Amino acid sequence: MHPVFADPKTDFVFKRIFGAEARKPLLVALLNHLLELEGDRRILEVQHLSGDQHVDVAELKLSIVDVKCTDATGRRFVVEMQVLKVEGFEKRVVYNASKAYVMQLHNADEYPVLCDVVGVTICNFNLWQEQEHDERGRFKVPMLSRWRMQEQHSGERGLPQVQYAFLELPKYAAGDAPKTLVDRWAYFFREAMNLSAVPLALAEEPFRGALEVARTASFSSAEWEAYERAKMAEQDARGALTVAHQEGHRSGLAEGKRTALLRLLVSRGFDLTEDARAQIAACTSIEVLDRWFDNALVAKTSADVFS
Repeated sequence: MHPVFADPKTDFVFKRIFGAEARKPLLVALLNHLLELEGDRRILEVQHLSGDQHVDVAELKLSIVDVKCTDATGRRFVVEMQVLKVEGFEKRVVYNASKAYVMQLHNADEYPVLCDVVGVTICNFNLWQEQEHDERGRFKVPMLSRWRMQEQHSGERGLPQVQYAFLELPKYAAGDAPKTLVDRWAYFFREAMNLSAVPLALAEEPFRGALEVARTASFSSAEWEAYERAKMAEQDARGALTVAHQEGHRSGLAEGKRTALLRLLVSRGFDLTEDARAQIAACTSIEVLDRWFDNALVAKTSADVFS
């Protein structure tokens, strides 16, 4: 029996909700709420960036969502979902947003027309885990955190060209009664796939609309199959990372990553040649093995893995 609502944290469902042209109001609402934009600062309209403008960053490990758009002022938004915490994650988020900034530039004369970039990342794990040393045990970095450069002596904020916002879903603490808009988005992402009906907390727009897009009864057979493949890929990645961690302690990090890569390739049905297996066995670079692992999650052929 299918669940009533699909998991919005998967690539297929997230893009179905926020990446479709007809559903841009849902993406606008998500950005306005997570970036806390009000009044005349609110985003009214966005335009999805065309394929040739997308920044293809294979090194952004296990990022299963990559929705990019721009608003009327030219400001760019990179919206990503990260389901697993992996080594170097923060660096790759910075890289992805920074590359989205510089990709606007075609020659040195265009520096003045560069538009700001805001990276919005939804994490299904605690990125900053340190807690306050008091009876309440609150996290030092809240569930929704926003980051930009700051002068270290005066505290004056500046250089706003690249900014970041993070929503750490495990820090949600409002239960079944979310009150703020940000709480409702966190509740939606965390609990949608466990719901059997639209709860009162999500009965208003845009949350009801997002839930309706995730309703599995509206999926075609091909869409349901795509969703199941996305969930299986996530489970494969979780298992492979666990193996990498275990093997890393026993035989060294590189050996663990080689083993995890081979198991992922086998689980995805790739028929590896002896040359391909030898290439993996001879590789000692953690960065290269990580890139091949990322490629293997979405590759259609074994050749795509080693690109």
